[in-house]
Amino acid sequence: MSFARRDALTPEALGMIDTIARAGSFAAAARELGKVPSALTYNVRQLEEALDVLLFDRSSRQAQLTAAGEELLEHGRRVLGEIDTLANRVRRVATGWEASLTIAADGIVSRLTLFELVESFYSQCPQEGAGTQLRLRTEVLTGVWEALVTGQADLAIGLTGDVGPHKNIEMRPLGEVQFLFVVAPHHPLAALDEPLSDEVIQRHRAIAVADSAQRLPPATYNLLGGQDVLTVASMQAKLEALLRCLGCGFLPEPLVRTHIRNGLLVPKRVQRRSPRPRMGYAWRADAVSKPRRPPHGLALRWWLNQLESATTRRALLERHLGLPADVD
Repeated sequence: MSFARRDALTPEALGMIDTIARAGSFAAAARELGKVPSALTYNVRQLEEALDVLLFDRSSRQAQLTAAGEELLEHGRRVLGEIDTLANRVRRVATGWEASLTIAADGIVSRLTLFELVESFYSQCPQEGAGTQLRLRTEVLTGVWEALVTGQADLAIGLTGDVGPHKNIEMRPLGEVQFLFVVAPHHPLAALDEPLSDEVIQRHRAIAVADSAQRLPPATYNLLGGQDVLTVASMQAKLEALLRCLGCGFLPEPLVRTHIRNGLLVPKRVQRRSPRPRMGYAWRADAVSKPRRPPHGLALRWWLNQLESATTRRALLERHLGLPADVD
């Protein structure tokens, strides 16, 4: 495209075509734009000459767009929308609100509670903050930590294991989760005496959730050497595999509570200690402003304020399948 054509496609010119198309006539559009009809007609002809196309059918009394005009209108409205979006994003950054915020959450974290927090974020934040684009991503085990330290996420919820200190990373405890060893009622292990030994469990297929880490060494928990393993991508997929009697394995107690009550899964005591990992959440320390500094990271600060609530932290670990966090 020549510079003349590019220079002609200003936001004002695109807005002019949009106004004429909406108003239905040059006279009505001129009144809306505060111009005389002859001036508006002259502006349109200048644009047509610069683009070397006809934008309006001169044989019609109405402002009838040609095919070229329809194309310009369609894409012009899209460009104007993107310009508005860019202006709003720049404004948010200037007022301390991030253009986007990415939250990486382990599959163990309650999606019900997470989406309730998203609803609260959109409803409680001022206009600038409500425009922050939230991105939610599901990671597993080391993948949650990797998303944070590689800059793919701004907030990591559901860290497991001892990741150790890391420069510029702030960490806080989320809580503990009790895991139960469960099988379907018709699984061979369901009828055996407890506690189950590793030797007995090793003879049966385990269901495992794959660590989502791509660069860091993946973690493996509760698998026995030589044991057949069916690997799935999420906690929900592991639950489905266990319900279908495809294997055995550990799952968070809140996630299987209802299935155990309904007789769809059977908890079995095992000789080895059942896992009760301590979970945490973390963020980069420089992502939020310090006192008496220009504000930045206000969206992340909002989420951190929510996580300071013990009730919220507990709900993130226990509220699965719509159950209240205090169900015994």
